[in-house]
Amino acid sequence: MEKHKEIERSIITTYRKTIYAKFVKAIKEYDLIKENDNIMVCISGGKDSFLMAKCIEELIKHGDVLFSAHYVLMDPGYNEFNMNLILENAKLLNINLEVFKTDIFTVVAADTGKSPCYLCARMRRGYLYNKARELGCNKIALGHHFNDFIETTLLSVFYGAEVKTMLPMLHSENFKGIDLIRPMCFVKEESIINWKNYNELKFINCACRFTENCTIDDGTSKRKEIKTLIKELKKTNNDIDDNIFKAMTNVNLNCIIGGHKDGSDFSFLDDFNKNV
Repeated sequence: MEKHKEIERSIITTYRKTIYAKFVKAIKEYDLIKENDNIMVCISGGKDSFLMAKCIEELIKHGDVLFSAHYVLMDPGYNEFNMNLILENAKLLNINLEVFKTDIFTVVAADTGKSPCYLCARMRRGYLYNKARELGCNKIALGHHFNDFIETTLLSVFYGAEVKTMLPMLHSENFKGIDLIRPMCFVKEESIINWKNYNELKFINCACRFTENCTIDDGTSKRKEIKTLIKELKKTNNDIDDNIFKAMTNVNLNCIIGGHKDGSDFSFLDDFNKNV
């Protein structure tokens, strides 16, 4: 059996329960993919997006909804080693990958501001939405997984002083008619790592020009800090990660001091005296 077929088979057999079933559950529960959708599947080069691409391929072959997909890699200025590894993996996984180049890393490197990550993310979004529109796609699929969701939740609370998280789907404000979807939202990173190791695959970890020369994770990033915290908490409560995710789908608005939506603020006092 060819290697890519072995990998595909592992998704729907060995990892059916922990990966593919959760992938399909997210699509059905949040209505992420509809009949005749044309989806741009964004490949970053990492394990998450490549696995998402293979899951989408399986859904096209075996699902009950007719839709199409384009597998796209935006090159922001990867070094030769990382680009070659990405292309080798695309070939190994039998993914028909379309690559388009940008000058994002060059622009960000020349910027004198203090937030290169913010500028990079903003530019990436713009390029991706423009490419989706060029391809006639109405949806963009990103590979954010379960752990990304709960880590973002805690990062927002601890460092943003705000209760919010990623959404499985959202409308683009600047590119009407294009939605962003995250069909891996129920898939845990541990399962993705297990799938990668089972198939003896090697993906790029971080291809950012500002960190590509780092060989040691010094643990200073805030997301790494949150990962470590959750890992420690799971030692005494194994359901801690699931509870964080569920909490964002189970917000008790009767016990919220205040918040905001669509530019308007609200307070518990708004209704407090009405109940006297």
